[in-house]
Amino acid sequence: MKTIQTQARYVEWLSPEDMHNTSQEWLSELKFTKDEHLFFEDLITTFTTQLIESGKFSDNKEIIDAINRSEKQNNLLIEAIKIHENELQVMVDGIDQLEEEKAYTKEHSDLIIAIAAFLKEYKSLKTQLFSIIKNIKKEEKLRHLIDKK
Repeated sequence: MKTIQTQARYVEWLSPEDMHNTSQEWLSELKFTKDEHLFFEDLITTFTTQLIESGKFSDNKEIIDAINRSEKQNNLLIEAIKIHENELQVMVDGIDQLEEEKAYTKEHSDLIIAIAAFLKEYKSLKTQLFSIIKNIKKEEKLRHLIDKK
C-alpha cells in the first residue's frame, strides 16, 4: 500500500478590512512600478545607441523585451486588483454568501501569490537593467579618459 504525502496548507483568516488594506498597498506599489517603467523607457531611449552598439545586443534586447512584458503584466495586475477591490462588497454586506465569500478569499490568496511572483521577477529585471546601464556608463567613462590622453 502506498502512502500519499500531502502538504499541510495553513490559510490565515483575513478580515475584509485586512484584505482592503492589502489591496490598497498592492495598488500603491504597482502604481509606483508603473512610474518606474516610464523611467526605464526614458533610460532605454537615452542609451539606445549604446545598447545597440554593445556586443551583447541580443541579451540587452531580451531584457528590454522582458521589461515591456513586465509593464503589460503590471497593468493587468492593477486592473485585477481594482476589480478585486470592487468585489469586496461580498465580504461586508452582512449577507451569508459562503460560496461567493470563499471564492473572494481564494481570489485574494491567488493575488498574493501572483503579486509576490511579479515583484520578485520585476526586481530581478530592474537589477539587470541597472547593471547594463552601469556597464555602459563605465565604458563611456573609460573611452572618455582614453580620448583625453
